[in-house]
Amino acid sequence: MLSLEATAQALNLHGVTSEALLGQCFARIRDERGEGGRTFVRLFEDESMAAAIAVDKARQQGVALSPYAGVPITVKDVFDLTGSVTTAGSTVLQRAAPAGQDALAVQRLRQAGFIIIGATNMTEFAYSGLGINPHYGTPLNPFERGRRRIPGGSSSGAVVAVSDGFAAGSIGTDTGGSCRIPAALCGLVGFKPTAARIPRAGVYPLAPSLDSVGTLGASVTTCAILDAVLAGDVYREPKPLPLRGLHLAVPQQLVLNDMDIHVSEAFQAALERLRKLGVQVTDLQLSELEQLPSINSKGGFAAFESYAQHREALAEYSSSYDPRVSARMLQGQSQSETDYIELLRARSAMTASVERKSQGFDALVMPTVPIIAPSLASLGDEQAYHQANLLMLRNPSIANFLDGCAISLPCHGLGAAPVGLTLMGAGGGDAALLSIARSVELGLAA
Repeated sequence: MLSLEATAQALNLHGVTSEALLGQCFARIRDERGEGGRTFVRLFEDESMAAAIAVDKARQQGVALSPYAGVPITVKDVFDLTGSVTTAGSTVLQRAAPAGQDALAVQRLRQAGFIIIGATNMTEFAYSGLGINPHYGTPLNPFERGRRRIPGGSSSGAVVAVSDGFAAGSIGTDTGGSCRIPAALCGLVGFKPTAARIPRAGVYPLAPSLDSVGTLGASVTTCAILDAVLAGDVYREPKPLPLRGLHLAVPQQLVLNDMDIHVSEAFQAALERLRKLGVQVTDLQLSELEQLPSINSKGGFAAFESYAQHREALAEYSSSYDPRVSARMLQGQSQSETDYIELLRARSAMTASVERKSQGFDALVMPTVPIIAPSLASLGDEQAYHQANLLMLRNPSIANFLDGCAISLPCHGLGAAPVGLTLMGAGGGDAALLSIARSVELGLAA
């Protein structure tokens, strides 16, 4: 994997040129033995190499550049890129006109000097936590690749782009865990900021009430750098807080259910490690979480808002949709305006209640997802697909519903199946959460 911060340092110290670095990335992508063909829906090799050569020339001439000039990254296929059709992992949108300008988030990335090498594959219209795409193929999880495990979704290509060394970081979206699920299943870091922190202009929506622009990388620092650029902030390195005295709360309802043995053992070992380092870990009763399955029984915000977005296209091009995606969208037909208002009320009430009960804790902590990545073959029938998808989305979707911020960190042992540990904070607490995450990351690695 390419660490963004180490890559930037190597470029700035003239340890490598951007042209050479991108050449290596594209060589990996083109390797027929690898996952490059399934990771990207579009590549921008000529444009990227030209940009890399220009950066190298400017750096050699002593021109003052951004510290990230020449660093290769990817963006999910929901971000508008000038002159390119944003297909959102579908074939339906292939008929659309090319974007007239970059999404605002992409503009900020380019202004910071990052080189966007391609648009990454994803679950069609971002509507699943598994990462399976019948149109463009499904990039395989790096763990035990011969067993053909799913990468997680919906930002499936984004995670494999980093895990396989195609790029130093990836930009995704997160509506119910779409950055954190693949990060957990593939052993990376995935960050979902407070939704309002990063503008979504030029980003194809799934459910605007829940959508946020997230980041994936090899470290908390990578995600923090990308997040700052996307938010238009000056980057401030997350300062690790002393672990001794840190107070984390483990919700006892919902999030600990149905864990497989790999996740259970890794999660408990991580908590025990943190306790030995001085972290106070407290069980917290959050009965509110048990209401979520009932609240979302008709499909929730995602079904209502995605159906409104796709109603006409579903009527005209229904056969072009992944049926597992269109079926979830069509749940929105059964929801009334009254149902939607009740969703808004329930969200507001639950957010206030959870924030009140969480006072005094630095963050909530839970398994990102309760199971390790299943194989593609095991999800062939509808029931297995549906059950796995619900399990993947259950825990990470809490942060979206509560409009909070959350980050998934790897917590498994060397050589073991990847397992993610989530830290979750209230909306607006992004900087504090990233500092806590950096401390926990260092503690778990020690």
